[in-house]
Amino acid sequence: MSTADGHAKQLRPRRTPHSRTYSPGFFVKVALMALVNALGVFIIIQAWGVESWGVLGSMLALLVVADYVYFARRTLPMKYILPGLAFLLVYQIFTVAYTGYVAFTNYGQGHNSTKGDAIEALLIQNEQRVEGSSSYPLAVVERDGELGFAVVDDGVVRAGTAEEPLGGVDGAVTDGATITEVPGWDLLDRQEILTRQAEVVGLRVPVSDDAEQGSIRTQDARSGFVYRSVLEYDEAADTMTNLETGVVYTPNDNGQFEAADGTTLNVGWRVAVGFDNFTTAFGDSRYAGPFLQVLVWTFAFAIITVGSTFFLGLFFALVLNDPRVRFRRILRALLILPYAFPALMSYLLWRGMLNTDFGFVNQVLLGGAEVPWLTNEWLARAVVLGVQLWVGFPYMFLITTGALQSIPEDVMEAARIDGAGRFRIFRSMTLPLLFIAVAPLLISSFAFNFNNFNGIEMLTEGGPRFQDTSVPVGATDILITMVYSVSGLDGRAATNYGLASALSLIIFLIVATISALTFRKTQALEDIN
Repeated sequence: MSTADGHAKQLRPRRTPHSRTYSPGFFVKVALMALVNALGVFIIIQAWGVESWGVLGSMLALLVVADYVYFARRTLPMKYILPGLAFLLVYQIFTVAYTGYVAFTNYGQGHNSTKGDAIEALLIQNEQRVEGSSSYPLAVVERDGELGFAVVDDGVVRAGTAEEPLGGVDGAVTDGATITEVPGWDLLDRQEILTRQAEVVGLRVPVSDDAEQGSIRTQDARSGFVYRSVLEYDEAADTMTNLETGVVYTPNDNGQFEAADGTTLNVGWRVAVGFDNFTTAFGDSRYAGPFLQVLVWTFAFAIITVGSTFFLGLFFALVLNDPRVRFRRILRALLILPYAFPALMSYLLWRGMLNTDFGFVNQVLLGGAEVPWLTNEWLARAVVLGVQLWVGFPYMFLITTGALQSIPEDVMEAARIDGAGRFRIFRSMTLPLLFIAVAPLLISSFAFNFNNFNGIEMLTEGGPRFQDTSVPVGATDILITMVYSVSGLDGRAATNYGLASALSLIIFLIVATISALTFRKTQALEDIN
């Protein structure tokens, strides 16, 4: 070894076995993971506060896995897969699982929460003013952001909140019957009280730790009265007793307090009901008849929409794929305008144009005719299909244009040399090669239109409504809009999330089954490629 090499070895810095350098990217990763962990801890704290143990456990597990994956050296592939898996878990698997859970419960109007919440709601809703009770001079106060009442009781000022019973306040000042100062509390002025009127009227401050003594309520924020519930809950016996009539209510299997004569109290709680919701969907005449009609129309709507938009888009793609057509770029730009315009606005625009009395179509194009485009059953269905054709064909035009341009020209030339005509080439070569590229997109388009909520709700709201059924369902409703109506979210019926979830689960199974079968069938097209 030469002397120069020896000196070079001596000058080369020696690294210890445990030395490690950190790149700027490492510190960026630490900062991003710190934000992720902060968000995760926030969600955990919120879940702890509402006792949502499933959310808490899932979030904790995700944080542990994320920290391990992004700070370990042996988990390089998972660094790219984990975000997608996390979103799949939160937005897909959890959603489907929770919908499945709700489908087997009676969750809905009168059964919105737990048994404890139902008991509390019943006691509050059945409060009545104690007969002969005195009126107390009252002021609305606040402490640490929590609203409360201060009252004058036999010359003594007492204050409390919904969670803290009335208690004496030392040093409180009154001007006759008016409370002017309450140490430790902020008095709300008239303007603040008006701003928070609903909170003030709904507030109940217990008189003491004994719930039997009732609570203070007010209607004018100046005078308070003692209210007491006419119901009494016996925790040991798990019964609810009406103190005026003496009727005793016991819990039943449907999540309600029920008397011996079959009458029930109006607030219940969520319980498991097995397959009752599915039995109702298929066995109850109120739902079974409309459900079958809506199911048939949903399939027809999805199939006709996909088929019509595909073939119209394909027609324009074939025409504009011909080099003999002039101004192809301009024509293509014009054809995608309906797709560039927001679909939601297109639905609302067509709805206005087709209005029977004031719409542009009737008043201008048809000279003042009163064609019931949206109120006649069959015309409304034709309108829905027509508007979907207008909104959807540009998308099919785009994908078929791309697919046509990807077909090798030499294959077509060979077919023409062999004597094949244009129709034979289109049927035996163009369409099969086209379907290789577009079949998965057609399946996804079918799934989308099977659940095309906006297209129906924004255009017809499911109408015109069926006249021979009590369920708020109409001729243009598809399954997803029927679910929306049954759930009660549109305000047209009582909420019934359990039944709506059962119908949603049926929709999911239908779409998943059809998609799985058609995807398997499309694999046969690969043999042509």
